[in-house]
Amino acid sequence: MTHKVAILGASGYTGAELVRLIAQHPNIEIKALSADRKAGQSMAQVFPHLRHMDLPILCKIDEIDFSGIDLCFCALPHKTSQEVISGLPSDLKIVDLSADFRLRDPAEYENWYGNPHSATDVQAEAVYGLTEFYRDEIRAARLVAGTGCNAATGQFALRPLISEGVIDLDNIILDLKCAVSGAGRSLKENLLHAELSEGYNAYAVGGTHRHLGEFDQEFSKLAGRPVKVQFTPHLIPANRGILATVYVQGDPQVVFDTLVAAYAGEPFIEVLPFGEAPSTHHVRGSNFCHIGVAADRIEGRAVIIAALDNLTKGSSGQALQNANLMLGESETEGLMMAPLFP
Repeated sequence: MTHKVAILGASGYTGAELVRLIAQHPNIEIKALSADRKAGQSMAQVFPHLRHMDLPILCKIDEIDFSGIDLCFCALPHKTSQEVISGLPSDLKIVDLSADFRLRDPAEYENWYGNPHSATDVQAEAVYGLTEFYRDEIRAARLVAGTGCNAATGQFALRPLISEGVIDLDNIILDLKCAVSGAGRSLKENLLHAELSEGYNAYAVGGTHRHLGEFDQEFSKLAGRPVKVQFTPHLIPANRGILATVYVQGDPQVVFDTLVAAYAGEPFIEVLPFGEAPSTHHVRGSNFCHIGVAADRIEGRAVIIAALDNLTKGSSGQALQNANLMLGESETEGLMMAPLFP
């Protein structure tokens, strides 16, 4: 059976990544691609690396006939996504890549994103899209809210440890480096080559990054009480990749064994041998996440390092993984490509 899908916001990085991934899927066909400001252009004009593919011409959202669409990927900006999704057919399956439906509490959404949620009725039915931990809910969902790429990386490193109670919940430090594509494709002065290359800087220092809302929500739910991590993201002069270094208080061997047990059989999560550290180079362009554990020189402390590609496992690959479940396909379909190296 061939499933027909639409991608809204196809002119952004995550939209292009979805097209690249779906091209390898034997049972999904792209029927519509929207990009309001580039409507009328071909994907080859917007993304020359996709010129070999036979794709629909970009159009405006209101030009799409959703009656023949089985699932819609929404790769639209925050706030825009909730407005568009609230107007889509009520029986249409949706995977949203924006932040609009990640937080379950509308008050928390307003706290972190600065404006009231305009589609709280739709928000109430959204399932959080971290596939490895919400499979059953995702299979039955109409709307899945993809995670933030930073939030996904930190959660892969920490969720099993919080669930099993093997670390001190009041002493978690998360130091994260993210490539520039995580900021999207729009023109921004601080992302110009001359201002970004040969440099490395922290941002959202002191607990202002919006993905903290996801950490608070998910970690507190797991623990059954409030959990707040110390989180500082850094922008690095690379196109793709996230590397999270997490410092926790807990027995390093127990931390390692807990992660190995939690991810045994998971097709996309690889726990490396004890003491080995992952690299973003080794997951680039793939849907894999590599996790390493080492003992700190301070007794009773462990260092956990997680690496993934922010555009694939952190966003579009995760979206396709969720769509596979929603459409009754094998979870790994179209996603087992090897990483690009070097």
